Amino acid sequence: MTHRGVAILGSTGSIGTTALRVLARQGDRFRVSALTAYRNAALLEQQAAEFEPTFVGLVEHGAGSDPRWQRGPSCLTQAAVRDDVDIVLNAVVGSIGLDATLAALECGKRVALANKESLVMGGHLVAAAAQRGGGEIVPVDSEHSAVLQCIAGRPGIEVRRIILTASGGPFREWSRDRLGAATVADALRHPTWSMGRKITVDSATLANKALEVIEAHHLFGLPYDRIDVVVHPQSIVHSFVEFVDGSVLAQLGVPTMELPVLYALTHPDRVTDRGVPPFDPVGNSPLTFESVRLDDFPALALGVAAGRAGGAAPAVYNAANEQAVAIFLDGGIPFPEISAAIGGALDAFGALPGDTRNALEAADAAARHFVRARFGC
Repeated sequence: MTHRGVAILGSTGSIGTTALRVLARQGDRFRVSALTAYRNAALLEQQAAEFEPTFVGLVEHGAGSDPRWQRGPSCLTQAAVRDDVDIVLNAVVGSIGLDATLAALECGKRVALANKESLVMGGHLVAAAAQRGGGEIVPVDSEHSAVLQCIAGRPGIEVRRIILTASGGPFREWSRDRLGAATVADALRHPTWSMGRKITVDSATLANKALEVIEAHHLFGLPYDRIDVVVHPQSIVHSFVEFVDGSVLAQLGVPTMELPVLYALTHPDRVTDRGVPPFDPVGNSPLTFESVRLDDFPALALGVAAGRAGGAAPAVYNAANEQAVAIFLDGGIPFPEISAAIGGALDAFGALPGDTRNALEAADAAARHFVRARFGC
């Protein structure tokens, strides 16, 4: 059997470590060819010793001691274009992941995409790179993996609507007044998923769901008025697809990222894996659904509006959110100010052009500077 080489960008994060657990069980099908991390040199060293990749990179200079490692942000792109890499699992958090996605697609690789910012910032650039190089994107987000599995190769004209599910995060039942006093610890206490700090806060504001709506638009070619969101606290139904005849398919599974990671590696095939327990419909009942409280969680509507506007607006949304979340995690602003900062940045820069990589970088930088200046950082 031919082993397919996998590069994991962001190997020390939540998705990266999940992927390595999956790959350890699927060693007869895949080999770990490249690993990169942002700053966690100690864990990266352990991973390199266990999986013996041919390439190891660390984004942040000065951390770690192995002179054989590549250093700096360029290590992401270096790993993505290697000849011994067939699949690039892009699990990097933030806009830093875009260039690696573009480079991998230009080289004809499969990109197992967990870095949603690649599509949010530069969806048209990503599509053009895939067209030029012959690469493909297979989504890793559980919601988009669910949609892909439900569509199962059917043409888009048969799809009436996509319904993405949201857990509602830790503040689903909190009043608006109570949200003003939410602490970092509160925001990081997610009820169903174990994720990194930034993504967990995004789940609390519902910014993460806004990014996923934009991502779904680019992945599946549906207009925004045919992509809906519903709150599903149990996180068992990952998405619904409604077809033009009224039939609705849903993909269900326990809330673990091991399932979508494995499917992104093997799509369109399925392989045996014993890492996830059998599904228990009785034990996982009842399954409930609620409307999104848009007035209390404005980040979702702001993100969808940015997606509709196009141009640089999605990049501005993403950058402002990243910067505001970083300040919140440092204890610098109250929780509601994250959404307020996003709205302010969009008002200031949402109409900028976004047709080139340079234009997106300029919009990204302007939004970050705006948020830092707003809070005196």
